[in-house]
Amino acid sequence: MPYFDSASAAPLHPVARQALQASLDEGWADPARLYREGRRARLLLDAAREAAAEAVGCRADELVFTPSGTHAVHTGVAGALAGRRRVGGHLAMSAVEHSSVLHAAATHEAHGGTVTEVPVDRYGAVTAAAWADALLPKTALACLQSANHEVGTVQPVAEVAEVCAAAGVPLLVDAAQSLGWGPVEGAWSVLTASAHKWGGPPGVGLLAVRKGVRFAPQHPSDERESGRSPGFANLPAIVAAAASLRAVRAEADAEAARLSVLVDRIRRRVVRLVPDVEVVGDAERRLPHLVTFSCLYVDGETLLHELDRAGFSVSSGSSCTSSTLTPSHVLRAMGVLSEGNVRVSLPPGTTAEEVNAFLEVLPGAVAGVRERLGVSHPPAVQPVADTLELDALGLRCPQPVIELARAIFRVPVGGTVTVVSDDEVARLDIPAWCAMRGQEYVGETPRPAGSAYTVRRLL
Repeated sequence: MPYFDSASAAPLHPVARQALQASLDEGWADPARLYREGRRARLLLDAAREAAAEAVGCRADELVFTPSGTHAVHTGVAGALAGRRRVGGHLAMSAVEHSSVLHAAATHEAHGGTVTEVPVDRYGAVTAAAWADALLPKTALACLQSANHEVGTVQPVAEVAEVCAAAGVPLLVDAAQSLGWGPVEGAWSVLTASAHKWGGPPGVGLLAVRKGVRFAPQHPSDERESGRSPGFANLPAIVAAAASLRAVRAEADAEAARLSVLVDRIRRRVVRLVPDVEVVGDAERRLPHLVTFSCLYVDGETLLHELDRAGFSVSSGSSCTSSTLTPSHVLRAMGVLSEGNVRVSLPPGTTAEEVNAFLEVLPGAVAGVRERLGVSHPPAVQPVADTLELDALGLRCPQPVIELARAIFRVPVGGTVTVVSDDEVARLDIPAWCAMRGQEYVGETPRPAGSAYTVRRLL
């Protein structure tokens, strides 16, 4: 069964498995102790730190291991903000950061801090100019991921780092998705990563803080990991994480070239095989293994179940797959279609045959979901009025858009259709539908229940 969700968690690398098994026998003792078993454990920990620091591009004494990537982010954000509290309480971050950064920012706001989200373009990328506008005299920290976890767009970290350095603001980079493919460029100040993203075991994160960066950990500390990650370390997992990072880096160039060809194939063929599909994210500046696309008139959760039954494990940013019924904040910030969203992230070793099999299954899966939702090509109908209003209150994605598609030809060219919906997704997907179908999105007006979204027929 092909597993195509390595952006969530990559399969355990064989080197990680070997290192984990070996270190379970050799690395169980407390590395802080001076007896033989402790010294042996300390040697393993030091070697793992050296290997990880080399991959990150920092000094070994700048890097600590944490219980997870999320823990590393929360510790990094809180510590960097506290270290510069005299400067001010302002945090700048991109609008497409990982949820761990969003949660850290929310906690900062709850304690009186302020946060500015730097907007992205339709491909999910920030610009250095937008960052320059976001930095204030009281900005204590800036946060920017190296590559997006949902659409694969690689961010201009080096350019943003220059802007931050000129303003005297430290830059925290979440490198969870990219570190397995190569070091992060630019003069970053703080870096975080997570081992299970590159094929290491879960439960190991990296936190690197450059010398000279003001940093004050905000939790009770002990003598371990420079006081930045207290508690007894999971040494076997740390050793496995460092070993697998070195292994995947050795394979990265060749594997990136091979997987990029397969991802390009998906990007090209999906729009030919499946009607009404939008491929999102940057086609050039992207991770080599990840592609995301959204399908009109499709319930994302149902589509994922269909693909799972067909033997393919994929992920989604559609609101239909979440308990909150709100679209992915990444897709929302980009202003792209969110319904029927599918994220394909290929693990190392994925074959062309597996990708071809996925492309054979996908059109039927999408067509089946659309058929169950009652979607068909609009009949040749005569316009019945210059304006129509549709009551879509209580309907969830993708139904409001489906109702709009059914109604648009019931008005003449130049006529308008207004959809009244209380589904947050409509704010994103109705404009996206207009862009895909060549119609004009007029705008949104509030209603006592929900909002009214007006579309003018152009074709």
